[in-house]
Amino acid sequence: MLKLGVLDQSHIGENRTAADALKETTRLAQETEKLGYTRYWVSEHHASKALASSSPEVLIAHLAAATSRIRVGSGGIMLPHYSPYKVAENFRLLEALHPGRIDLGLGRAPGGLPLATRALQEGKYTGIDRYPQQVADLTGYLHQNLPEEHPFAALQAAPLISTAPEIWLLGSSSESARIAAQLGTAYAYAQFFGVPGGENAMRIYQEQFRPSFLNEKPRSIVAVLVICADTEEEADRLASSTDLFFLRLELGMELSFFPSVETALSYPYTEFDRERIRHGRERRIVGSPEQVKKRLLAVSEQYRTDEVVVITPTHDFAARVRSYQLLAEAFGLGD
Repeated sequence: MLKLGVLDQSHIGENRTAADALKETTRLAQETEKLGYTRYWVSEHHASKALASSSPEVLIAHLAAATSRIRVGSGGIMLPHYSPYKVAENFRLLEALHPGRIDLGLGRAPGGLPLATRALQEGKYTGIDRYPQQVADLTGYLHQNLPEEHPFAALQAAPLISTAPEIWLLGSSSESARIAAQLGTAYAYAQFFGVPGGENAMRIYQEQFRPSFLNEKPRSIVAVLVICADTEEEADRLASSTDLFFLRLELGMELSFFPSVETALSYPYTEFDRERIRHGRERRIVGSPEQVKKRLLAVSEQYRTDEVVVITPTHDFAARVRSYQLLAEAFGLGD
């Protein structure tokens, strides 16, 4: 059976506030837990007017306290900005509070514009070339097995507990897949980014995977954008907001909110815009429950994975919840 999880970027809808978006994130976590979803991941984006989740570890603590069973984690922590030791202590504390429910997803993207990166890394240099060593250090802190020659081998990450969060490397390239394979971590591929070569990246991870104390076999997830509604026509209408949001993102335009359907439908698109939207729809799954289930199963087969995390950005919160409800029913999550 295909396992389903949730990726939530806490979009701030047009005419709504960041506080509204975070309340919706909390309610969605509670609803998807009831529906039988496996995990709920939140993202890291800095200095954004359109996305409310700037500190995943803080939001994870809130969501884990507001739920009782679903795994809660980061999708992900942008590790090049931070000390692996500090991240280890943050997530050990989360694991101590909610044992067996915390996921630590790690990425190497900036999560914001260059100015935000400069502020986050003020006074130090942490390039992505150090990322594999940072992941190794973080893993060593969480599992108390740093090499003897490591400069901080005698250091322990507090609090001292007997369990550790699951570690997932996130990526959208073959290089991230190779790093995950070499380190023996689990790997999540962001299919919804639309970067070519996703199936090849997953194949590299699965074929080059080296067993480790973290995982004996490769474990993989693919992240997919899905909008499901009772009819194909309604799903298509809801997806117009997503079309405009990503079009503006791709064109480098300022993103001050996630647009409503009305704003999206009245937008003065050029033929170039419409072609970009048609191209973007190829990597998104939009339709009725039957259509969505068929395409999700095809993605699962293409990526050779039995788990998918679903991101459903819609302006209407009730429609977002309904999309996850229909998806859960189609896959029998509550059975």
